[in-house]
Amino acid sequence: MSNLDAAKSFFEACENGKGWQECSQYATPDAWFNAQAHALDGVTTVQAYTDWMKDFMVTVPDGKYEVKAFAEDAERNAILVYGIFTGTLPASEGTPARGFVADYVYYMAFEGGKIVGMTKVWNDGFA
Repeated sequence: MSNLDAAKSFFEACENGKGWQECSQYATPDAWFNAQAHALDGVTTVQAYTDWMKDFMVTVPDGKYEVKAFAEDAERNAILVYGIFTGTLPASEGTPARGFVADYVYYMAFEGGKIVGMTKVWNDGFA
Protein backbone atom coordinates (compact mmCIF):
# COMPACT_ATOMS: atom_id res chain seq x y z
CA MET A 1 0.00 0.00 0.00
CA SER A 2 1.39 3.41 -0.93
CA ASN A 3 1.77 6.19 1.64
CA LEU A 4 -1.06 8.06 -0.09
CA ASP A 5 -3.39 5.06 0.07
CA ALA A 6 -2.51 4.45 3.73
CA ALA A 7 -3.08 8.13 4.55
CA LYS A 8 -6.47 8.13 2.84
CA SER A 9 -7.55 4.98 4.68
CA PHE A 10 -6.28 6.33 7.99
CA PHE A 11 -7.97 9.69 7.46
CA GLU A 12 -11.32 8.11 6.67
CA ALA A 13 -11.16 5.84 9.73
CA CYS A 14 -9.99 8.63 12.04
CA GLU A 15 -12.50 11.23 10.86
CA ASN A 16 -15.36 8.76 11.15
CA GLY A 17 -14.50 8.03 14.78
CA LYS A 18 -13.23 4.47 14.37
CA GLY A 19 -10.54 4.97 17.03
CA TRP A 20 -7.16 3.33 17.43
CA GLN A 21 -8.53 -0.16 16.91
CA GLU A 22 -9.16 0.64 13.21
CA CYS A 23 -6.45 3.27 12.71
CA SER A 24 -3.57 1.26 14.22
CA GLN A 25 -2.97 -0.64 11.00
CA TYR A 26 -1.80 2.60 9.33
CA ALA A 27 0.49 3.96 12.08
CA THR A 28 3.34 2.78 14.26
CA PRO A 29 2.43 2.07 17.91
CA ASP A 30 4.57 4.99 19.12
CA ALA A 31 3.58 7.55 16.45
CA TRP A 32 3.72 11.08 17.89
CA PHE A 33 0.96 13.69 17.67
CA ASN A 34 1.19 17.46 17.89
CA ALA A 35 -1.39 20.26 17.84
CA GLN A 36 -1.52 23.85 19.03
CA ALA A 37 -5.14 23.56 20.15
CA HIS A 38 -6.31 23.70 23.78
CA ALA A 39 -8.89 20.95 23.18
CA LEU A 40 -5.97 18.62 22.42
CA ASP A 41 -3.71 19.57 25.34
CA GLY A 42 -2.01 16.43 26.59
CA VAL A 43 -2.72 14.44 23.42
CA THR A 44 0.77 13.43 22.29
CA THR A 45 0.32 10.21 20.34
CA VAL A 46 -1.63 9.26 17.24
CA GLN A 47 -3.23 6.50 19.30
CA ALA A 48 -4.55 9.04 21.84
CA TYR A 49 -5.71 11.37 19.06
CA THR A 50 -7.66 8.70 17.19
CA ASP A 51 -9.38 7.71 20.44
CA TRP A 52 -10.07 11.41 21.15
CA MET A 53 -11.75 11.63 17.72
CA LYS A 54 -13.78 8.54 18.55
CA ASP A 55 -15.07 10.25 21.70
CA PHE A 56 -15.59 13.52 19.82
CA MET A 57 -17.83 11.78 17.31
CA VAL A 58 -20.00 10.55 20.20
CA THR A 59 -20.33 14.16 21.41
CA VAL A 60 -20.93 15.46 17.86
CA PRO A 61 -22.82 12.58 16.19
CA ASP A 62 -23.71 14.69 13.14
CA GLY A 63 -20.04 15.53 12.55
CA LYS A 64 -18.77 15.13 9.00
CA TYR A 65 -15.80 16.18 6.94
CA GLU A 66 -15.21 17.37 3.42
CA VAL A 67 -11.74 16.93 1.94
CA LYS A 68 -10.63 19.96 -0.05
CA ALA A 69 -7.12 18.72 -0.86
CA PHE A 70 -5.00 15.59 -0.39
CA ALA A 71 -1.34 15.90 -1.39
CA GLU A 72 1.78 13.77 -1.21
CA ASP A 73 5.32 15.06 -0.88
CA ALA A 74 7.20 11.89 -1.83
CA GLU A 75 10.62 13.51 -1.31
CA ARG A 76 9.81 14.13 2.36
CA ASN A 77 7.59 11.06 2.93
CA ALA A 78 4.77 13.37 3.93
CA ILE A 79 1.05 13.67 3.27
CA LEU A 80 -0.99 16.86 3.72
CA VAL A 81 -4.77 16.92 4.00
CA TYR A 82 -6.92 20.04 4.07
CA GLY A 83 -10.48 19.52 5.21
CA ILE A 84 -13.55 21.23 6.56
CA PHE A 85 -15.37 19.66 9.49
CA THR A 86 -18.96 20.51 10.36
CA GLY A 87 -21.22 19.46 13.17
CA THR A 88 -23.36 20.56 16.09
CA LEU A 89 -21.96 21.08 19.57
CA PRO A 90 -24.45 19.99 22.23
CA ALA A 91 -26.07 22.41 24.65
CA SER A 92 -24.35 22.79 28.02
CA GLU A 93 -24.92 24.87 31.16
CA GLY A 94 -27.15 27.55 29.66
CA THR A 95 -25.46 27.50 26.26
CA PRO A 96 -27.70 26.31 23.45
CA ALA A 97 -26.55 23.74 20.92
CA ARG A 98 -24.75 25.39 18.02
CA GLY A 99 -23.43 24.38 14.67
CA PHE A 100 -19.82 24.92 13.69
CA VAL A 101 -17.62 24.83 10.61
CA ALA A 102 -13.88 24.33 11.12
CA ASP A 103 -11.00 24.28 8.64
CA TYR A 104 -8.07 22.04 9.51
CA VAL A 105 -4.91 20.53 8.04
CA TYR A 106 -3.16 17.27 8.84
CA TYR A 107 0.55 16.71 8.27
CA MET A 108 1.39 13.01 8.35
CA ALA A 109 5.02 11.83 8.43
CA PHE A 110 5.70 8.36 7.02
CA GLU A 111 8.44 5.78 7.40
CA GLY A 112 8.25 2.25 6.05
CA GLY A 113 4.71 2.75 4.78
CA LYS A 114 3.26 3.75 8.18
CA ILE A 115 2.49 7.03 9.90
CA VAL A 116 5.22 7.81 12.45
CA GLY A 117 3.92 11.23 13.41
CA MET A 118 1.15 13.69 12.78
CA THR A 119 0.40 17.37 13.32
CA LYS A 120 -3.09 18.86 13.27
CA VAL A 121 -3.39 22.54 12.44
CA TRP A 122 -6.76 23.65 13.80
CA ASN A 123 -8.17 26.69 15.56
CA ASP A 124 -10.25 24.92 18.19
CA GLY A 125 -11.31 28.21 19.77
CA PHE A 126 -13.00 29.22 16.53
CA ALA A 127 -14.91 25.95 16.36
